[in-house]
Amino acid sequence: MGEIVNRVAASKLVTFDLEEFYPEGQRVQLDVAQWLHEGVILIEKSFRESLQKHDWSPYEGNYVALYCSEEAILPAWAFSLVATHLQPFAAKIVVGTLEDLETAIYRDILANLDVASFTDLPVILKGCARKPVPQNAYLMAIEKLQPVAKSILFGEACSSVPLFKKKRS
Repeated sequence: MGEIVNRVAASKLVTFDLEEFYPEGQRVQLDVAQWLHEGVILIEKSFRESLQKHDWSPYEGNYVALYCSEEAILPAWAFSLVATHLQPFAAKIVVGTLEDLETAIYRDILANLDVASFTDLPVILKGCARKPVPQNAYLMAIEKLQPVAKSILFGEACSSVPLFKKKRS
């Protein structure tokens, strides 16, 4: 029997781990229903007054997902007005769920990421995450890597699923 060779370690395979880009900071949901009359009606004057009186400092550095827990009909500007108060404090603000928030965070990160170092290399998109990496982040990563990578696999080096292989010219 010959020497055992770790073919994974010897390969040019590089790992792209979305977890490495996960920014620290608390993720919070903020319900605008708390500022509605009886929880369902937006009265502009009292809505504005409530927002003015609210202490926004606890949101310092947080990532915030705005939503309304009630079946209220809100004017298009309602979330935007809340955002104007949050903006000096929050790291990121979106309307939607925490998953929408994570997707928006990754959209920003990946849009500004230089992937030149992955040019003509086989890339494995690491699939196991301990942090809440949204499914859309994997799609955005593929969109970013596919133009440059030689191939893209998903999973771990020992058990990966081929996703893409560049055609030879």
